[in-house]
Amino acid sequence: MMLWQMQMKIIPIKRALLSVSDKTGIVELARHLIAHGVEIISTGGTSRTLAEAGIAHQQVDELTGLPEMLDGRVKTLHPKVHGGILGKRDKHAAEAGQHQISWIDLVVVNFYPFAQAIRDQALSWEEAVEYIDIGGPTMVRAAAKNFAWVGVVVDPADYGQIATELDAEQGLMIETRIRLAEKAFALTSRYDGMIHRYFLEKRGAETSPCPDEMHLQLEKHAELRYGENPHQKACAYQFKQEKAGVLAARQHQGKPLSYNNILDAEAALSCVREFDSPACVIVKHANPCGVAAAHTIDEAFTRAHQADPQSAFGGIIALNRLCTKAIASAVTNLFMEVILSPGYTDEALSILAAKPNLRVLEVQTGLSPAWEMKFITGGLLLQEKDPQVIGEEDLKIVTKTQPRQEDIAAMLFAWRVLKHIKSNGILIAKNNMTVGIGAGQVSRIDAVDIAVRKAGEAIHDTVLASDAFFPFRDSIDRIGKTGVRAVIQPGGSVRDEEVIAACNEHGIAMVFTGRRCFRH
Repeated sequence: MMLWQMQMKIIPIKRALLSVSDKTGIVELARHLIAHGVEIISTGGTSRTLAEAGIAHQQVDELTGLPEMLDGRVKTLHPKVHGGILGKRDKHAAEAGQHQISWIDLVVVNFYPFAQAIRDQALSWEEAVEYIDIGGPTMVRAAAKNFAWVGVVVDPADYGQIATELDAEQGLMIETRIRLAEKAFALTSRYDGMIHRYFLEKRGAETSPCPDEMHLQLEKHAELRYGENPHQKACAYQFKQEKAGVLAARQHQGKPLSYNNILDAEAALSCVREFDSPACVIVKHANPCGVAAAHTIDEAFTRAHQADPQSAFGGIIALNRLCTKAIASAVTNLFMEVILSPGYTDEALSILAAKPNLRVLEVQTGLSPAWEMKFITGGLLLQEKDPQVIGEEDLKIVTKTQPRQEDIAAMLFAWRVLKHIKSNGILIAKNNMTVGIGAGQVSRIDAVDIAVRKAGEAIHDTVLASDAFFPFRDSIDRIGKTGVRAVIQPGGSVRDEEVIAACNEHGIAMVFTGRRCFRH
């Protein structure tokens, strides 16, 4: 421990400066400070709040001898404020006395609500700029820098600890001051990053969707029991200003989500967002194993589970409609880890309560992020989420055999789901339902073999979708006598003609999309 840490392990609090936009708990804190003989300095709206509560204090303009000026832009930017915060008590005492600077031992500050202002109001750029706090962050940074002598509090949630330490120690412990300083610097960083993003948007950053710098503002959502495996530590972090997705879900019951639960739930949610009609997605190990769209959500769930009940064991269910009594009753007879839905009937929740270990999440399924990122050693990758929606007009028929209309509909359904299958990915489907999925294989023929085996007898009168071109005709020969009637694939191989010829020999229709849908 450094010498000053031993000398100043506890600092007494004699004077405090209070200047907060969020007035939560400030009156109670001020009363506690007064009870301990602490002098209080305050500004503007905080001063009025304290005055209304009958709390004696000194206004900043009385301290500085200068009124607020420049429409309130300058009020705390003065040596008697910042000298009082920044001075080293063991080194600068004589100089401070010469300039009539008194020490400020506690700074309680939070900032103008910039994020709320730009979210809730239709502000011009000029109006929004006035919500950028200058004095607050400056005082906070000064106090955080001088944590050896000053406590800084930026979160009303910490007022209780301040009161407790004052009662017990008549001051603040060094460990507390360091923790509060760390929290203060996190706030100023987050605040500046938020303003930076606003400037990017206002100056037309849409011309370059990838900014030159990126500042991620995240807060800890939860410490998880472990990561992908029990020997790995893990936490979940949530974007500070964007409460959406799985981490923002309302959990009605069940144990806390695990690391793998969160990944699988996100995969299921991402896939079910593809559909406007009632749909159900069942995910296992981050891959859909059963997907169906239907006229009703009950039918969609039943068909999605029928697609591959073996793989669905221990999986994640995502619905894009209200979970019904019928679905809840069916789920209680299955082993599932998580079910997520935009809502549940009262009967459904009552029935699901019979499975207390089942995690039941209520989450909005209609909101889809436009971008996604993946962390790599030394950085991250940012890409636009795959936005493609293939229509019949985008298909190029390349075989003599023409696809039937129902096959075209099945292929368009298959392509929507295929975007969410790990490559190499092959998907076999019919009647808006998957019947066989081969995912994450290192060769396309292996993915075809798995999808065919999964489909079993249901493979008759189906379509097959491939997320990239066929490099050889072997995959077509493999499905030649299975009952697959049509194939959808990107095309673009040097052996396209060979693959097309194989389709013609087997009487299989084939269409090209002209684009692939890899998912790594």
